[in-house]
Amino acid sequence: MATEIITKDDLEEFEQRLLQKIEQLLGNTTPEPKKWLKSYQVKNMLRISPGTLQTLRVNGTLSYTKIGGILYYKHEDILKLLEGKQKGKHK
Repeated sequence: MATEIITKDDLEEFEQRLLQKIEQLLGNTTPEPKKWLKSYQVKNMLRISPGTLQTLRVNGTLSYTKIGGILYYKHEDILKLLEGKQKGKHK
């Protein structure tokens, strides 16, 4: 069996490659957003008041589901609402 000598430069190169791989792995793992959000989460996401959220419900802009007294909103509906706001800003 042949003997190999590992130098300090070899270890530093290995360290850099290992750190790059770890960063890639961590960077590619974005957590899956929740499918349903509660009112406080929607208010925080949209940065709106409780009254504005109620207005969005009442006028049909934002659909919701009520279960046991708690209102739930689809995450995809919130994203669509945000996209609509962004399109409106650029006009």
